[in-house]
Amino acid sequence: MQALRSTRRLALALTAALGAMMVAPAVSAQTGAAWPARPVTIIVPGAAGGTIDIPIRLLAQKLTLRLGQPVIVDNRPGSGGIIGTQAALRAPADGYTLLAGNVGPQAINYSAYKTLPYKPDDLVGITDVISFPSVLVVNAQSPIRSAADLIAQMKAQAGKLSFGSSGIGQTSHLTGELLKQRTGTDAIHVPYRGSTPATTALLAGETTFQFDNLTQALPHIRAGKLRPLAVTSARRIPSLPEVPTMEEAGVGNLLSTAWIGIFVKANTPPEITARLHEHLVAVLRAPDMVAEISKMGGIPGGQTQEKFAAFVTAERVRWSDTIRTSHLSLD
Repeated sequence: MQALRSTRRLALALTAALGAMMVAPAVSAQTGAAWPARPVTIIVPGAAGGTIDIPIRLLAQKLTLRLGQPVIVDNRPGSGGIIGTQAALRAPADGYTLLAGNVGPQAINYSAYKTLPYKPDDLVGITDVISFPSVLVVNAQSPIRSAADLIAQMKAQAGKLSFGSSGIGQTSHLTGELLKQRTGTDAIHVPYRGSTPATTALLAGETTFQFDNLTQALPHIRAGKLRPLAVTSARRIPSLPEVPTMEEAGVGNLLSTAWIGIFVKANTPPEITARLHEHLVAVLRAPDMVAEISKMGGIPGGQTQEKFAAFVTAERVRWSDTIRTSHLSLD
């Protein structure tokens, strides 16, 4: 009798175990299929109204309509994007907290800081949202009318001209360092607390030139307040077709692209990252979204996860070389 009871208990245990094995994948698949069942948050490691914030808010509006759930933008500015990145990494890896990563915290910081509270493997890139080149600009009242004029002035007045940036280690700073390296010139770097005050300073005549994000500079260029000398893209851009590339302006090997992409924690379930990629690409390739991003002077994203990962890795390597040559450290 005892043996019979033991056999029954063993049979029940085996049945339960087999049932669990069969149910587990179904539950996992159901979890992925159910996403999103509640609001999604996108953490922006920058201030409201800034270069990162504006396109992400547009993306959030479009995603809200597509997902049928609110997509909330949570601004966490400070420390070169470190604060926002940390906030995203503290959240559960369930696809409900996304990070609007960008060239600063997800590429430049790894070389600019000796120690960081996060590492590349902590995040998985989903896709790019927008990319835009920088534009070399001067005050419209300046006698400098071309990149060649600027370089000649930098050589004639070595170390006396100045260029502004949105902060130490930002692309506007490092692109200025690249110009100095590529042309054998020197200029004083003046860091500001963001792109808006840096542009305001250039408009006021406090600095000589600046590599500004196209989205920030374009309204001032169209208003006739800033004069564009060259763009840092490989080809001319539709919003400024008359402005040459740096290569065409006589400065080779000076490409600089600001970009924003969506990242999640590395251990987010793959079925959720796949669905997230599907929705993001659908929104980013929609004609109205393409038109809005193009109006900003940007290039809409939508790369595959594999291509975006390779792009981010290449960006880390490229900026590492620049930072090493410039002897820059933000610690």
